[in-house]
Amino acid sequence: MSKIIIFGAGGRAGRATVHEARRRGHEVTAVVRDPAKYRDQADGLWDGVTLVAGDVTDADGVARLAAGHDAVVNAAADLAAPPAVHFPAATRALLDGLARAGVARLLSVGLASVLENSSGVRLMDTPGYPQEYRDFCLGHGAGTDALRSADTPVDWLVISPSGDFDHGGGRTGRYRIAPADMDSRISYADFAIALLDEIDTPTHSRTHLGVEQG
Repeated sequence: MSKIIIFGAGGRAGRATVHEARRRGHEVTAVVRDPAKYRDQADGLWDGVTLVAGDVTDADGVARLAAGHDAVVNAAADLAAPPAVHFPAATRALLDGLARAGVARLLSVGLASVLENSSGVRLMDTPGYPQEYRDFCLGHGAGTDALRSADTPVDWLVISPSGDFDHGGGRTGRYRIAPADMDSRISYADFAIALLDEIDTPTHSRTHLGVEQG
């Protein structure tokens, strides 16, 4: 059993990760902005989970909350902040805080839009890809670039859908690694399996992987 802390645990990817981690018997700390919004939910997700308030861009807070954990999942996003500011700031705070806390493994939820397809082109730069959220995509990608350029002891990995989430899909227990593809889909539950597999048995390091339904 591992101790896992999940930033952004209240979002869909974060909630799926909490569920999968608990399903495997891990001890989970869930970090959200306002724990009071979640404690009284009747779905049972938070049973046995340590639910705390935290800010992924606060390095001191990251160090304090992450101390004693074996791995961190970052599924956090602040939609009220400029993406080009928030995501690199989160990366810097996580790497600083985790290094101080002695946590060796960071899994970050990425975007398919900045993942390369089989031709080596970012999905967001392919013909027909929607451009209305390009600034958000570029900001998210800047967070990944900050990971790539960092001199850090933290072993990091970014995992994203190869295309998009299948928002109504359930848990099949199957996924595969794949390059970016606009038509690719994966359920939140199976995406969480990919994340937890890389915590339980790390096989990839310091790269951005895409996963799709297997």
